[in-house]
Amino acid sequence: MAGKSFILMGVCSTGKTSVGTAVAQKLGIKLIDGDDLHPRANILKMGAGQPLNDEDRSPWLERIRDAAFSLEKKSEIGIIVCSALKKKYRDLIRDGNENVKFIWLHGSYELILERMKQRKGHYMKEDMLKSQFATLEEPNVAEEPDVIPVSIDGSFDDVVERCFLALKPLI
Repeated sequence: MAGKSFILMGVCSTGKTSVGTAVAQKLGIKLIDGDDLHPRANILKMGAGQPLNDEDRSPWLERIRDAAFSLEKKSEIGIIVCSALKKKYRDLIRDGNENVKFIWLHGSYELILERMKQRKGHYMKEDMLKSQFATLEEPNVAEEPDVIPVSIDGSFDDVVERCFLALKPLI
């Protein structure tokens, strides 16, 4: 069995962690929350309401890439939660990893803002959503055929089922 990683990507408050957890459980695969891989400086900066820049993200993306590499080399299958907002970030994660695919959770700014307002205890601030949308380079599936778009419109269960159906044939 070859190891595989699925990067569950999108802006904050698209449900990456909760959807990723549910899908991983449903498929019986590993889940790695990319938020847990942020260096201390990034966590402090985001907690202070400051958006990360490319220099801040670089060591974090290397950790994401290494986690995908580890899954592949250990012949494990897992979901890694990571915003992967720019194409160059996705390219960095792809570098040296043969079995990585991206599941892009996407929705309108208004829908995501409403969901963000309902969250409690998370370090991302509402005004950072604008920064995330400004940073996002929406994947063009013609140029990035390893990206599978999944809409977050509808219920949580709807989104989980869409992701499950997208991943099941690839496992």
